[in-house]
Amino acid sequence: MKLKIGQVEVLSSHLIWVVDSCLSVISTLFIYLLFSYTLGINIDTTLMRNMVIVSILSSVFWTWACKTHKGIIRHTTVAELSRLVRAMFLKGLTFVVLALLTLDYVGRFIYTLIFADFICSIFLQMFMRTLIVNFYIHVLYFTSKPKQNILIYGTSKAAVGLTNYLRNDQSQYNLKGFLTRNPSMSNLRIMDYPILYVKSDEDIEKLFKQHKVDTILFANTEELHVDSELTAYSLEHDIAMRIAPFIEAGDKSTSFQMHNVQIEDLLGREEITVNLNKLQEGLTNRIIMVTGAAGSIGSEICRQLCKFKPQLLILFDFSETATYEINMELRKNFPNVNIQTIIGDVRDRNRVESQIARYRPHIIFHAAAYKHVPLMEEHPCEAVHTNIGGTQIVAEAAIRHDVEKFVMISTDKAVRPSNVMGATKRLAEMYVQSLGTAIKEGVIPGKTSFITTRFGNVLGSNGSVIPLFRKQIEAGGPITVTHPDIIRYFMTIPEACRLVLEAAFLGEGNDIFIFDMGKPVKIVDLAKKMISLSGLRQDIDIKIKYTGLRPGEKLYEELLYQKENTLPTDNPKIFRAQTIRYEHREIRNHINRLLNTAYTYNKLETVRFMKYIDPEFKSQSSIYESLDAAMEETNQLENKSVNNNC
Repeated sequence: MKLKIGQVEVLSSHLIWVVDSCLSVISTLFIYLLFSYTLGINIDTTLMRNMVIVSILSSVFWTWACKTHKGIIRHTTVAELSRLVRAMFLKGLTFVVLALLTLDYVGRFIYTLIFADFICSIFLQMFMRTLIVNFYIHVLYFTSKPKQNILIYGTSKAAVGLTNYLRNDQSQYNLKGFLTRNPSMSNLRIMDYPILYVKSDEDIEKLFKQHKVDTILFANTEELHVDSELTAYSLEHDIAMRIAPFIEAGDKSTSFQMHNVQIEDLLGREEITVNLNKLQEGLTNRIIMVTGAAGSIGSEICRQLCKFKPQLLILFDFSETATYEINMELRKNFPNVNIQTIIGDVRDRNRVESQIARYRPHIIFHAAAYKHVPLMEEHPCEAVHTNIGGTQIVAEAAIRHDVEKFVMISTDKAVRPSNVMGATKRLAEMYVQSLGTAIKEGVIPGKTSFITTRFGNVLGSNGSVIPLFRKQIEAGGPITVTHPDIIRYFMTIPEACRLVLEAAFLGEGNDIFIFDMGKPVKIVDLAKKMISLSGLRQDIDIKIKYTGLRPGEKLYEELLYQKENTLPTDNPKIFRAQTIRYEHREIRNHINRLLNTAYTYNKLETVRFMKYIDPEFKSQSSIYESLDAAMEETNQLENKSVNNNC
């Protein structure tokens, strides 16, 4: 067993072995003298000499055999202490055997003497270790650099497991105790550290000042979300928050990796559970195509699909570099999954048709789309070509080649759209819904089920506000927020994709599924939290600048139309919308005409016709607002003319 202070070895394992043996012998001698004195027995020097000799030999042998000296004292655990118990038990057993072989009579006195020696030996050796560890901690405290005072949140097994790490000489933290909201734990201790109970914000403030707390450590994100008052106080008063989740190796938690709390940790919610049996049944040994497979959503869908071991996973995307990267990642992490990579554009009918005809997928996840709102305001014709035309091409090819399920990834911006991007996604929704209706009613032949999934912003996706804010903070600011009242729903990419996979097997076709996005978040509050998490101060280190709503942007997003109502599903996080019926022939004619208009690259005419197809499309903060005014005026004149004729 070794003890080090810094990088200096203070006690070698051999020295610990000698000390353990000496304490064991001292215990034997002490117990013999104590019993002799207490019971008034004359001391037999020959017997005492023989006992000491046997104690020396057995102590030296059994402590060496049980390796009581091999551990590191400052990390002494129950397993290490059990070695001491085993060694002293074997020493006692040696005495019993020798007594039975050499003495004429072995009675209670001898057994009591041996048992008392066993207890005393263990006590002395444990006491020695306790003294050494406390000496080590105090020496380290007075010789090391100043450390941050830290509290561990909660008293769970995971939280308690962090204690040994924080006592390590490499740790930069000085553990002050455990913080709890449970009054029954008040005034108790864990591993000699106090459990500090707090009830209100005043208690938190008093406690933090009393112990000069610099950092709060959470064992996992679940515990981080339990106490919003504590996180709010820490953000406001520049208290660092860190998370140290355990890293799994096989079926056991073997280590943990500490990191600063990120905004994703604060926005994240309780873990979403899905029906794994249903997904296993629906995805295993199936041929699956993902369009837009290199995008933030498409790539995560591919990662999760690989876990279910499909027969073949087809990655279809236009971006060469991004497709190469996700292909290499999947092949490395899932070497047993058959993956086929295809460079292609969903707007290229021949390319799409040929690949679907060649591989005959059972399921298509259609994630290919243009998603950047301001950019699509500038390029509406391209948005129409990809988001509507691409969807039409893939959906019609799916029907022709008997694809069982077509799952379209939509957005909350498709609800009462205020921008071109949202409007194109809404028209694409209408088109696939009309296809599903036509198949159900026997208007067109086919067996494809069309399913639409609609959700809000995903954390960390391409174009997300969070990466933008991070770059602005790194550059010294300012952080640009479009409006002080703007709010958005947020969901992590993995949980959004898990829900997409489950939604694929909830519907019977022609369904729109809406995900529970939780509570909306004010973007300015998000910016303030990111500044605090960076250890900076708002308006002193980093300023927030309001730039005004961008073209096509609105203050809040919605997930449902007024005409749509929701119904529950087996998953409490997924709702089925009672959708509006669309006549396929009418929608198809409108879409074809829109695509022809878009190919003229006449932006105004393209957007005007989009508004004609979907009257709910009302532009905001956009040059196309004039079209809404003109259409409203035209409608009023038509209504007036009709009334006059009547």
